[in-house]
Amino acid sequence: MVWEVLPRTGVVDRTFLPPLSEVLTALANLAATGELLDHTQASLGRSLAGFGLAIALAIPLGLLIGWYRPLADFLNPLLELFRNTATLALLPVFVLLLGLGETSKIAIILYAAAWPILLNTIAGVRGVDPLLIKSARSLGLPAHRLFQKVILPASVPTIFTGIRLAGAYSMLVLVAAEMVGAKAGLGYLINYAQFNFRVHDMYAGIITISVLGLLFNVLLASLERRFSTWRATS
Repeated sequence: MVWEVLPRTGVVDRTFLPPLSEVLTALANLAATGELLDHTQASLGRSLAGFGLAIALAIPLGLLIGWYRPLADFLNPLLELFRNTATLALLPVFVLLLGLGETSKIAIILYAAAWPILLNTIAGVRGVDPLLIKSARSLGLPAHRLFQKVILPASVPTIFTGIRLAGAYSMLVLVAAEMVGAKAGLGYLINYAQFNFRVHDMYAGIITISVLGLLFNVLLASLERRFSTWRATS
């Protein structure tokens, strides 16, 4: 209501903030022509590729670092250095090393998404109740069964916290990555619409990004509940 009323009453300039109804009309037009679908598919492909690679790499590495203290002590200075380096500050480096194609965009998403997953996985393993570990060992559980039956299930909620954060980061970094050298994608659409003063299309792209991020988070939250239920009933 605020978005619709303020431009129509002249409180804000409708040239720069059109009423919501007009933006939704532009969104419908983009969808009808197929342009929105093309950009959405391009963005989702990059985001899911980087996000999936981050999960595949960061969770095993996080479990390993969290379980083996000497390895954690050895890698901690390096982890602290890179975790405090802004991802977008490294975007020019990724472009210089990997070019303007798909590889650099997927790589920067992978980098951004890997850190919350990695750090939360490490925290999850280290946060397991020591009494659970002692009890399992007293029952004669070998190391691999201890890890499978105690460490991993107890770490699941914290790991999923990292995965949900990574899902949000993958969408945020995607927009910036697509503004550099991309020919398709929602970030490209927003940037192109801004430079050509297609304000309605620009806001339509922003709304689409927001909706995709919301749906992504709902999906991850649903998966988290499912895995947490499995943990509670195992």
